[in-house]
Amino acid sequence: MSSPQLNSAKSWMVYGFAVLAYISAIAQRTSFGVAGLEATERFNASAQILATFSVVQLVVYAGAQVPVGLALDKLGPKILITTGAVLMTLGQAFLAISTNVPMGLVGRVMVGMGDAMVFVSVLKLLPLWFSGSRIPILTQLTGTFGQLGQLISIFPFHMMLIGIGWTPAFSMLSALAFATLVTTVAFVRNGPRWTGAQPPAAHQGSRLAAAIKQPGTRLGFWTHFTTAFMANVFMMSWGYPFLVQGQGIDSATASSLMTVFVVVAVLVGPLLGALTSRYPQRRSTFALAIIAWILVMWIIVLLWPGHSPMWLLIVLMIAIAAGGPASVISFDFARTFNPPHLMGTATGVVNTGGFIGAFVTIYVIGFIMDLQYKAGGSTGELYNLPAFRIALSFQFLMAALGVTFMLIERGKARRQQR
Repeated sequence: MSSPQLNSAKSWMVYGFAVLAYISAIAQRTSFGVAGLEATERFNASAQILATFSVVQLVVYAGAQVPVGLALDKLGPKILITTGAVLMTLGQAFLAISTNVPMGLVGRVMVGMGDAMVFVSVLKLLPLWFSGSRIPILTQLTGTFGQLGQLISIFPFHMMLIGIGWTPAFSMLSALAFATLVTTVAFVRNGPRWTGAQPPAAHQGSRLAAAIKQPGTRLGFWTHFTTAFMANVFMMSWGYPFLVQGQGIDSATASSLMTVFVVVAVLVGPLLGALTSRYPQRRSTFALAIIAWILVMWIIVLLWPGHSPMWLLIVLMIAIAAGGPASVISFDFARTFNPPHLMGTATGVVNTGGFIGAFVTIYVIGFIMDLQYKAGGSTGELYNLPAFRIALSFQFLMAALGVTFMLIERGKARRQQR
């Protein structure tokens, strides 16, 4: 018998304030993506060093997912969201006063650790406060609402960064994280279904092994890997430099174009949520179709002679942005293939996928860019369109790897369901 508190007004209040914490986390995560050129000047950094900032944050994020998932099943979402908000507040404050690469990296490590705790915790709240078909739809909506954080990094943050400087801009983000810390403590609760108790034999190692043993967890991992890594690469590191210095677009227009990610999330997220709820047997097919669309658009843009026309870049960004909502399908695999006491652990495993793919890709792209610059005698511009064409093509290798394992694990998952 379900609790009368499920699907109640209190459920929506708790969910709303948890989503605010996630919106803040996305703003913290994506802020460095639009600060790349300013960071190059502030820290006197090469392309590879600049990539290291994003890579370090992503390594920390991905590396924390499994421990966070294990802690989530034991401690509950409120403690994890609160701790994440504390770390992001401190990390952005430290980055605001950083004047060299080591200091900056320390700040990004703290941001990455805090960010790692929020999304999976919000997803854990859903079955604790809601029931039935609302859950897959709210899972998609969570990802959709989170994209509003990109608007914060694109507009107020980036405008402050250009207008009044590095320290005030990152201080603003620190204040935002602190505000969500206060609201989380005040309003977020673990829910009527939360007991905190684990089965006696469910030690950390056995819980992790049990989650990974499920082919649905592995399918979720590779689906997240392939759908999310290109969106993360574009938003968190190389998209803004590619548009400004690769395609010759002015910084204001490039920042405005980034809003495409938010618009697409708002339109595509609920649609995919409804489709996956109605056609659960076709979830992986929806993801594969979006992956194919992204790759086709990258092929066209990278082979286009000279600068791509604006309409083509917009279509490319729409395709890449659709990878965000598509990646949320991965968490539905984790939910449906695992018992409730393993959901946090399985979600953590799945959520590492797109970030592992992203940090490898971001770093390799930076390495290839620097390699070409040195091969040219370190003359001319570090970022230019021919160099981007070669470096960004590495994404195709990563996508091929991800799709291959998606198909393998999909076959195993379907056989298990027979």
